[in-house]
Amino acid sequence: MLMPKRVKYRKTQRGRMKGNSTRGTEISFGSFGLKALEPAWITSRQIESARVAINRRMKRDGKIWIRIFPDKPVTKKAAETRMGSGKGAPEFWVAVVKPGRIMFEADGVPKDVAMEALRLASKKLPIKTKFVVRPDYEEAQT
Repeated sequence: MLMPKRVKYRKTQRGRMKGNSTRGTEISFGSFGLKALEPAWITSRQIESARVAINRRMKRDGKIWIRIFPDKPVTKKAAETRMGSGKGAPEFWVAVVKPGRIMFEADGVPKDVAMEALRLASKKLPIKTKFVVRPDYEEAQT
């Protein structure tokens, strides 16, 4: 599971997911990408599940880049706890994803294989996504 090695503060506030992503909106490493169309918190389990789905479909050919990292702790209070007595303990980690963010990138496989692999990965995620191709990609390249 992905999580930071250490953090400055153990608990954070929830924050807001207003507006579109300003960073990580272009394909940087691979030829194909999976772009978020909705804002959401993506948990480390969901990221791992999507990664496994991509690897299985690509049969470990090519290369995958994970462009999001879960660095925000989400706290939960124990069940049947009365109000008050402070904030709960950190339970899991999430990556804050806004619309336009490239979450996964792939390269080294044909376009149809990458499209299918990223489609399977999108089924593991709680948001709508879009398959994107690098603008300077040529079909005869692979």
